[in-house]
Amino acid sequence: MTKKETYLSFSRLLGIIALIIFGIWTVLPIVFMAFASFKMQVEIFAMPRFGDWGGLARWFVFKPTFLHYRELFGGRADFTRYLINSVILTFVSTAICVPLGLFASYSLSRGKMPGKDTIFFWVITTRMAPPVVVCVPLYFLFIRFGLIRTFPGMVLAYTTFSLPFAIWLLRGFIDAVPREIEEAARIDGLSRLRVFINVVIPLIRSGIGAVIMLVALFCWNEYLFTLILGGRQWETMPVRVTELQTATGVFWGQVLAGGTIVIIPMVIFGITVRKYIVRGLTMGALR
Repeated sequence: MTKKETYLSFSRLLGIIALIIFGIWTVLPIVFMAFASFKMQVEIFAMPRFGDWGGLARWFVFKPTFLHYRELFGGRADFTRYLINSVILTFVSTAICVPLGLFASYSLSRGKMPGKDTIFFWVITTRMAPPVVVCVPLYFLFIRFGLIRTFPGMVLAYTTFSLPFAIWLLRGFIDAVPREIEEAARIDGLSRLRVFINVVIPLIRSGIGAVIMLVALFCWNEYLFTLILGGRQWETMPVRVTELQTATGVFWGQVLAGGTIVIIPMVIFGITVRKYIVRGLTMGALR
C-alpha cells in the first residue's frame, strides 16, 4: 500500500469515527427521551453513574408503562386537540408555501424583470431576521385586520416565515436545470406554463421533496408565532408541552411523552422521503 493510499484509508477511518461519535451524540438524547417516557417518574432519574455500563444497560431494560401518555390524552388537559392543530397547520401551510415558492422562484430564475436580483436579496433578508423581530409588528397587524387567534392568521404567519426559505432553496434547484431543455420544449410548441409544469417540475422533484420536508419541519416545530398569535384556540403541541411546568413542579414524564410525540411524525416523514432530501440538497449544492 502506498503512502497516498494509507493516508486516504486513515482519513476515511477518522471520518467514520467522527460520524459515529456525532451520531451517538445526536441520537442518544432522543433515545433517552423515548425510553424515559415509558418509565415511572422515579425511575426516570435513577440514572447510573458514569462508567457503570451494567447499570446503563439495566436502565434500558424495564417494564414499560403508558401512564404518561394516558395522562396526556386522557386527562383534563387533553392533548388531542393540540396535536390536531399541529397537523392541520403544518399540512395547510406547507401545501400553500411550496406551490407559491415554486412559482416565485421560477419567476426569479427565468423571468426577465428589472431588479430581480434585488427582489431575491430582499426575500433572503426577510428570512434572516429572527422571528422575534417580526412578531410585534405582525401582532399589531393581525389585531388591526382581525386575524389574531384565527386559522387564516396562523396559516398566514407560518407561510410568511417559511416562504422566503422555500423560494431561496427552490431557485437554486431551478437554476441547476439547463435552459437548453426549456428552449427545446418551447420550440416544440409548449407554452411557458406547460414547460414549467411538464419539464421543470419533474426534473427538480427531488429538490421539491427536500423543500417539503424542511418547510413541514419548520411549521411543525414553530413555537413563537403560535405562542403570540395563536392563543388557546390554535395552540400546538410544542407550545402546550412547555406549559407542563406548574408552580408545584414539572411533570417530567408527560414532558418526555409529549416531546416524543412531537418528534416521531417528523422522524417517520424524514425516513420516508430521505432519498429525495439527499438528492435534492445534493442537486442544489452542485449547481
